[in-house]
This record gives sequence, C-alpha cells and structure tokens, in this order.
Amino acid sequence: MDLSFIPFDALPFGDVLEAQPLLALALFALLVSIIGSMVARVAPAPGAALRSLGSVGLAGVLILTVIDVARMNPDVDFALPQLGMPKQVVEGDETRVPLGRDGHYWVEATINGHPERFLIDTGASLTAIAPETAQAGGIEREALRGTIALRTANGAAPGQMASIAELRAGNIVARDLDVVVAPSMGGMNVLGMNFLSRLDGWRVEDGTLILTPAPAQETDADEI
Repeated sequence: MDLSFIPFDALPFGDVLEAQPLLALALFALLVSIIGSMVARVAPAPGAALRSLGSVGLAGVLILTVIDVARMNPDVDFALPQLGMPKQVVEGDETRVPLGRDGHYWVEATINGHPERFLIDTGASLTAIAPETAQAGGIEREALRGTIALRTANGAAPGQMASIAELRAGNIVARDLDVVVAPSMGGMNVLGMNFLSRLDGWRVEDGTLILTPAPAQETDADEI
C-alpha cells in the first residue's frame, strides 16, 4: 500500500479515476447500464444485453470491494486467510512478528492503552488509522494541520492529521507519533515509515519481521 499525501482539493478527477480502478469500473458499468436502457427503447434485445453487462460489472465491483476490505481488515468476521494469524513475540531486545497467512505482517499494539492491530507497510510514508481507532484511543484530529489526500493502492481519499501520544508494540514505545485519520481505511490501521524510521533497525529473516528499538533510548522502556 502506497500512502502518499497531496492536497485533496488539488487532485484532478482523471487522477482520481486512475488511482481508484474499482470506482472507474463502477462508473463504466453504470454508464453501460444507462446506455442499455436508452438503446432498449429502439432495440430491446441489444439494450437488454447492455443492461445485463452493466449489472454484472456493478456486481463484480461490489464483490471485489467486499473481498478487498475483508482481506485487509483482520477484524472482519469472514473466512479468509488472515484469521488465526500467528502472534508476535519479544525475544531479547527484539520484537518478532511472523508473516501472516495473508502475506502481510500484522503487529499487535496499543494506542494510549487501547489495543489495536496494525499492518506494517514499508510503502506508507505515514502511519494511518481508522476513525474508530482514533476515537477508541482518545486521539483528536488536528484541524489546523488541514485535510490531506491519501494516494493508496485502492485510490485517493481524504484524511486528517493527528498525533498519537503513546503507541506500544512489543518492547517498543513510540511517543508523539504523527498519524493520519482516514475514513477510507475500512477499519484498518497501518504502521508506516515514520514509525519504522525511529527504530534502530528492522529486517526480515525466514518469514519473520524483526523490529529492534533504538539503543540510545532503551533506558526509558525502549521509547522511540
């Protein structure tokens, strides 16, 4: 997931469609259905075929959207591979996160004491959380910092900047961590490079993501 940020009101409509293939497909299917209805007035058979094609396209968009949200959100009650994911452990001065069955690394963390699950995404420049997470963790959006657009793999969507007072994951503590509150996350939370860059290091060994806190701050409960 590539989370980059641009002023939302500056995003051209063409770029929005390019960034959101499902939205483009939905609009195309809707257009086909409308054309089919118009054609049906003079040619019933071809018009009905076009309307059927548009309906199939819309149904496909709905199915793909449901699958994508369920696949990326471990809290969705859906029989998908991420269910029953292996748990992270702390060994020595490292937090070790096994690869999930869905092919992603998921970290169990707390935001201001509230437990949440995060997807580790090295393609995300900033950490992003869902509005539900912000509310549960007592995080207030910072209106003065403005609204930004997240250019993700699923398209471009608005978000509001905020800050997490304390995020704990394994033996790591991050304070005053910038985040973007994004309604488009579908209940999912993402730890981005602004979190990983605070670590002494991170690496992958035999399918396990290993996070090491900054040694200079280990005396303060591994704060980063």
